[in-house]
Amino acid sequence: MVRTLIGVVTLTAVAAAASAQTPQPFPRPVAAPPQPPPSAAQAPPPAPTPAAPRPATTAPPPAAVADPNAPTAETLGFPVYPGAQFIASYDAGRGQRYYVFGSTAAYADLVAYYRAQLRDKGDQVFNEPPTHMFSIGRFRDETMAFPPGVTVKDWTWGGSQGYPNPKPGAQPARFPTIVMIVPPPAAPPAAAR
Repeated sequence: MVRTLIGVVTLTAVAAAASAQTPQPFPRPVAAPPQPPPSAAQAPPPAPTPAAPRPATTAPPPAAVADPNAPTAETLGFPVYPGAQFIASYDAGRGQRYYVFGSTAAYADLVAYYRAQLRDKGDQVFNEPPTHMFSIGRFRDETMAFPPGVTVKDWTWGGSQGYPNPKPGAQPARFPTIVMIVPPPAAPPAAAR
């Protein structure tokens, strides 16, 4: 009787182990049913004839959509690097704002552009990461938070991939160079006498 009971328990354990499914990763590709090997009586299927080559059509890359809220060179009083994308503007205090643009151009190219446009050599204020400032106009501590001008910063320094584009799914995903423009504050209205 003990032997029969041990035999039944062993058979039950073997049957349970055989019927248990092995966990599979999710999702898994569906496997095609196996093909029988071709026999000598069967001829191999004919090879597909190649289609006539189509002429290469390259769709033009999508043009960058101009941001209707982006400030222009006329409203800023400073040139905006061609192709630079407006990222955001921030309140700097004391009636000033600063405007941030991203560019795919190299840092040295933007510095050379602003040197030519502003007719000023500017100053490299930091070596690590490279940051170049063009201060245009006189800074007045009593009315300004920042000196008016243009700052160019290399965001690829030290192996960085660049400044992340804050617009989800927008291209480029990262900007190698950032430009910050600080226009002078608007002149206060003249006091009536």
